[in-house]
Amino acid sequence: MSPDERLTELGIELPSVPAPRWAYVPAVRTGNLVFVSGQIGVRDGAILYPGKLGAEVTVVQAQEAARLCAIQALAVVRQQVGSLAMVTRVVKSNVYVASASGFGEQPSVANGASDLLRDVFGDVGLGARAAIGVAELPMGASVEAEFIFEVAD
Repeated sequence: MSPDERLTELGIELPSVPAPRWAYVPAVRTGNLVFVSGQIGVRDGAILYPGKLGAEVTVVQAQEAARLCAIQALAVVRQQVGSLAMVTRVVKSNVYVASASGFGEQPSVANGASDLLRDVFGDVGLGARAAIGVAELPMGASVEAEFIFEVAD
């Protein structure tokens, strides 16, 4: 089953890729690698679950935000290479979690993105990963994620 068929089966429609707000590009392709800039979960123009984990945001909410980050990254990859069928492997995910003091479940939050990528691409959707607690993220987001994908020639 193709990645697009899997998305349809999962009931996911990829969003359009917005123009960057600051000085960067949504993705850079070098050779067979596509580096996707950090994605913040945005729905209907608003940050999904702003705040910090261990304070205002629950793990379940943050997993949903991480999942949305991965969905947005797929939209960027599709725009960059033309089709998600070009993806041969998810190489790396870095998931940043705005964390209150004492919060240590960043890997559980990152599973929201990892699970989505596995659901779409199968075993090649699971790559190397880092789940990192940070003090603050842009615009008060609870989660930001960046990705590296390998694509066919």
